[in-house]
Amino acid sequence: MISNAPKLMVLPGDGIGPEVIREARRVVEWVCEHRGFDLAIDEGLLGYAAYEKHGTPMTDETMADVKAADAVLFGAQGGPEYETIPIHIRRGRGLLRIRKELDLFANLRPIKVYGPLANGTSLKPEVVDGVDLIILRELTSGTYFGEPRGIETLPDGTRRGINTQVYTTPEIERVARVGFELAQKRRKVLHSVEKANVMESGQLWREEVTRLHADYPDVQLSHMYADNCAMQLVRWPKQFDVIVTDNLFGDILSDCAAMLTGSLGMLPSATLGAVDPATGRRNALYEPIHGSAPDIAGQGKANPLAQMLSFAMLLRYSFDMDEDADLIEQAVQNVLAAGIRTADILGPGMQAVSTTRMGDAIIEELDRLAA
Repeated sequence: MISNAPKLMVLPGDGIGPEVIREARRVVEWVCEHRGFDLAIDEGLLGYAAYEKHGTPMTDETMADVKAADAVLFGAQGGPEYETIPIHIRRGRGLLRIRKELDLFANLRPIKVYGPLANGTSLKPEVVDGVDLIILRELTSGTYFGEPRGIETLPDGTRRGINTQVYTTPEIERVARVGFELAQKRRKVLHSVEKANVMESGQLWREEVTRLHADYPDVQLSHMYADNCAMQLVRWPKQFDVIVTDNLFGDILSDCAAMLTGSLGMLPSATLGAVDPATGRRNALYEPIHGSAPDIAGQGKANPLAQMLSFAMLLRYSFDMDEDADLIEQAVQNVLAAGIRTADILGPGMQAVSTTRMGDAIIEELDRLAA
């Protein structure tokens, strides 16, 4: 390693996080060794392991290391033990703290159906085979952050829950620009999704995205209501390339779209901040969208592919290493085509392999592709 090597912060987290991170680190180390990538790797505690040792889900020292890193590779957070942490300690710490302090506003969730898994979903293979889209979710504004919020008791004793959907022009513009730029690098099709028919925030969203379209005339822009988008995702998902939407709708639509692949264990994600004009660097965190899966933690059943594919996204979006990202994705495709499966993506007549064996298979295939 050299002193000025880019820095990668690894946070295994809770549940199956340490298991899938362990296998992903093998891919990280393979890329460093075989592709001439100098990378300084550090690892820290986040979640219940950090609470056990330090009394907090994430220390200020770990947060400082995260801020100093060029990219963060994260495993999972949550589980029964994590829920025992007092809520005043748990709230706003860990992953949420990272998102807030790094201002990670653009959540990219690729939905890609690998051919060998086209029979593994509840939809017809001809509907899902070849699906390759990205849902871009605004992550730091909207209903989950708007004020006022809370639960109040009215004079007549009735209780009322309040959440506020709020977006400003800059918040819409910055995530929409990411959407247009993603579309330019893909098939040049962008769907902007909101509820402009019933929500003023949706009207503003549509107006601002339409205005911004003038800067990206090579991209085909379409507007779609969120409920129709949910229907279209299961009706004919191959019509989509990039979908940009708000926090609430993005949360719902990305989980809906996840099942096109048959398993959350296949889905990576990236969460990006703004580009610093002085350095050209942007804060970024990469993680699989599956949770901590405490029911299988420690049993060697977890699927590490989403974590490995998250590292491929890291190479692509933080270091412009598209060729190396393609190599990892091709290795995943080939291993699946060879019939190697963890339990979550098992097909008829197949025998599940362990988390470690799947890691072995990916490394073996990377060796073969690089030979």
